[in-house]
Amino acid sequence: MQQRDQRSLDWLNFFLADVRDGLGPYLAIYLLAVHKWEPASIGLVMSLAGITALLTQTPAGALIDRTTAKRAVVVIAALLVTGSCLLLPWLTSFTWVAVTQTVSAVAGSVFAPAIAAISLGITGPKAFTRRTGRNETFNHAGNAFSALLAGGLAWLYGPVVVFYLMAAMTIGSIVAVSLVRSQAIDHDVARGFTPSAGDHAQASGLRVLLGNRPLLIFAVCCALFHLANAAMLPLVSQKLSQVNLQLATPLTSACIVAAQLVMVPVAMLVGLKADVWGRKPLLLVGFLILPLRGALYVLSDNPFWLVGVQLLDGIGAGVIGAMFPVVVKDLTQGTGRFNVSLGALSTAFGLGAALSPGLAGLVVQSEGYNAAFLTLAAIAAAAFCLLWLGMPETRNYTGDLDDKPAASMAPAQ
Repeated sequence: MQQRDQRSLDWLNFFLADVRDGLGPYLAIYLLAVHKWEPASIGLVMSLAGITALLTQTPAGALIDRTTAKRAVVVIAALLVTGSCLLLPWLTSFTWVAVTQTVSAVAGSVFAPAIAAISLGITGPKAFTRRTGRNETFNHAGNAFSALLAGGLAWLYGPVVVFYLMAAMTIGSIVAVSLVRSQAIDHDVARGFTPSAGDHAQASGLRVLLGNRPLLIFAVCCALFHLANAAMLPLVSQKLSQVNLQLATPLTSACIVAAQLVMVPVAMLVGLKADVWGRKPLLLVGFLILPLRGALYVLSDNPFWLVGVQLLDGIGAGVIGAMFPVVVKDLTQGTGRFNVSLGALSTAFGLGAALSPGLAGLVVQSEGYNAAFLTLAAIAAAAFCLLWLGMPETRNYTGDLDDKPAASMAPAQ
């Protein structure tokens, strides 16, 4: 029966790939091509939605820590994200577009901790790294599949087709999560307790997490990474729209497909080797790719060059996506605060991702696209340096006294 649960998790990650981030870069194309919005307005509505979502990231993690209805939470969130996006063809005002994308972003905040918790609850901590790599592999395969379909169908029927593709993927994700057996999930293990620890009645206090220096450093690194990364693909999409409006959506799909196809083997490799090679070397590779990518975008406006550079995102984002929950698990094992910590760090990189389009849009309007790419590359370089100099290896992390679970700080009898 566990094989059935594992396969159901595979398909959940595959179908949810098109749902968990909403419209993503297609929102920028749709607003630019159909509603003729300015880049700054596009960036602002995306930033408003992202900032609002920040208010729910940590509570979403706390909810997943506490609830035993994790599968139902995934279903409700998927329906809210898709329903919000399906309203866009009938809305034109800034206010209503912002409202729908805010609802979508808030609902989407539960996906990361929910999938991580279900995975950890089924596999346990020892097999979690491999399971996370498998999650990311199927997630990227689903992204590539949906982007390929979006590109082809948009060529035939226009940008609006991406809304209906998302609806179809939502149905698939609901079926997949319903096939995961509820009794297969150990909800104590799913929140980060050690299986052999005994009494799981009391989770560690938040002060344990706030005193965890490596966790805080990792949060800052993730925030800077996503501040640099989130706006890059939307900026490329806007440049492609200026070159050829009809080709903008298909070429953006080509960018996504190219990156996702690279992410599939990268995520698989990370899942297989992170326990052997360690976390930090892989993280450094992922962080180094981003400033290189930002610098390369300015060398040419040729659509094929832009798509080629996007291949590098497959390495960087593939490593970070697979390593993120693993590092958080390493740093919080035994605290019972895994999902709330995952939500808190998701808030950190969500803050960066939310501010990124607005920052990039302002730089584009004042200095142009090349200046925006170079600005993002400089931020990415700062994230790499902080990770290199300040972050320890977490594979066998035990931490200082302040980093350990509350239970471990009791005096010896």
